[in-house]
Amino acid sequence: MTHAGVRRAAYIGGVAGLGLLLAFLVRANLGDLLHAIRIGGLQLLWLLPYRLLFFVLYALGWAVLLRPYDARGRATLPFLTWAATVREGIDRLLPVASIGGGIVGIRLLGWRGIALGAGAASVIAEVLLTLVALSAFSLIGVSLLAIGHSGVPTAVVAVLVVGAAVSVGLAFALRSGRVFRGLQTALERFVGVKQLGIPAKDLDAHIQATLRQGRALLASGFLQLLAIASGAFEVWFALRLFGHPVDVRSSVIVESLTQAARHAAFFVPGALGVQEGALIALGASMGLSSELALAVSLVKRAREVAWGLPALVSWQWEEGRRVIRRRRP
Repeated sequence: MTHAGVRRAAYIGGVAGLGLLLAFLVRANLGDLLHAIRIGGLQLLWLLPYRLLFFVLYALGWAVLLRPYDARGRATLPFLTWAATVREGIDRLLPVASIGGGIVGIRLLGWRGIALGAGAASVIAEVLLTLVALSAFSLIGVSLLAIGHSGVPTAVVAVLVVGAAVSVGLAFALRSGRVFRGLQTALERFVGVKQLGIPAKDLDAHIQATLRQGRALLASGFLQLLAIASGAFEVWFALRLFGHPVDVRSSVIVESLTQAARHAAFFVPGALGVQEGALIALGASMGLSSELALAVSLVKRAREVAWGLPALVSWQWEEGRRVIRRRRP
């Protein structure tokens, strides 16, 4: 798909998702929704510093993959944590179909002297591990859902199958080298330089070397699984503050399958409407009203904005500083 095609798909998905979100809000009892938020009060702000755990875990996993290419340790943990916030801010708040963050992450690694091929290999491996971790977390959620139920909804099974198929397909494509030439074209178009000077076969070699790091892949994947699973606490904490506490099992089910739905609809910017629909559907099976489900979603979106906007501003500030330094005689 061309750059224009990606942007068109993202805008169409965004408009459709926004329409779906507005439909949920119109059908909801706004009085009950606002009442839940008021009950939660300022204690909901504790979710902001808690989110740092997610970014640190992701940064640690990223650092493990980068270790062979960063002998001097220039990509420090604080830097990678900041880069992780920028990547999520781009993917969650901008219409980039959840691909722009990874590409900008490669650019940010270049600021610390990481070769473009090595940076690209680390991000590609990380994306693959994220998909695997999501599939594993979703499987945990489905297993917990199946306990005490006669069956699992067909839609949930379909989301899992799609997620697993994407993971397996990407893994085979990476092993075969079929995606590298197209990836190089995308990098040249989006990273900000016209000539990368990296033949596709060299990019292939970097990725193959990264994928041969067995222990590093396991460690990075485990850290990503922990990062993704940490979102279950947000569900548990918010519902407790809203006066409708749920157990850990229910929190994991809701978070895991909501994340699966979000990533299956990667072409919808910010998963607008998709996240809300998943929370409403899963919440209904656990006795949650649609208003409570929407309140949880609003809390998550407020947290995304609170982290994402400063991250985007700081990224653009650094970009501007670099432009000014290059122009100085």
